[in-house]
Amino acid sequence: MGKLQKYFLTGLLTLLPIWLVWVVFKFVFAALSGLSKPVIGPLLAAIGARDPAMFGWLTDAWVQTAFALFVTVAFIVAVGALARRVVGQTLLRWFEAVIARIPLAKTVYGSARQLLDLLQSNRDGVQRVVLIDFPHKEMKSVGFVTRVLRDEDTGEELAAVYVPTTPNPTSGYLEVVPTAKLIFTDWSMDQAMTFIISGGAVSPEHIPFSRGTSA
Repeated sequence: MGKLQKYFLTGLLTLLPIWLVWVVFKFVFAALSGLSKPVIGPLLAAIGARDPAMFGWLTDAWVQTAFALFVTVAFIVAVGALARRVVGQTLLRWFEAVIARIPLAKTVYGSARQLLDLLQSNRDGVQRVVLIDFPHKEMKSVGFVTRVLRDEDTGEELAAVYVPTTPNPTSGYLEVVPTAKLIFTDWSMDQAMTFIISGGAVSPEHIPFSRGTSA
């Protein structure tokens, strides 16, 4: 029984990372294919119905999902390529002008756009990736500094820090922390996001956990 338990635990630990990769990829593929499948599915079904002998295979669910995934990825790549050109930037400004006329959409889109632009730059010279005492002082969480503020009574410098969750960094917590209590890192945004999404499995060899080693 002891050997069986060891074998079971070893097998479980071996298969768990593979299962997690499958879950993540399945979620991403389902999300991407689901964007265009309402259009691609009926289109392929109509083509297959016209000539079942030659195009009947287009009605298979997995074929429609694969086509929908390809179309969505191709669309995202095309938007990215277009956004890097003058005509794409002009269309984007037009789209943002339209969004700005819709009260709720303006707030959501504007906030998300500003956050993404801010995290991809350090125009104010602030290192974005930090460690903070969260959820208590004996533990540290990776956070992104989004803005530097001042205490209206004491004048103390404060930082608005976004603390993303693992493995989904699009949800998280907003903490206001004195900058003196931040542990600044030299991590890039890519390194921090990889660390968060992987649950810490992919990380630098050393981190400035102790306050004395912070920059």
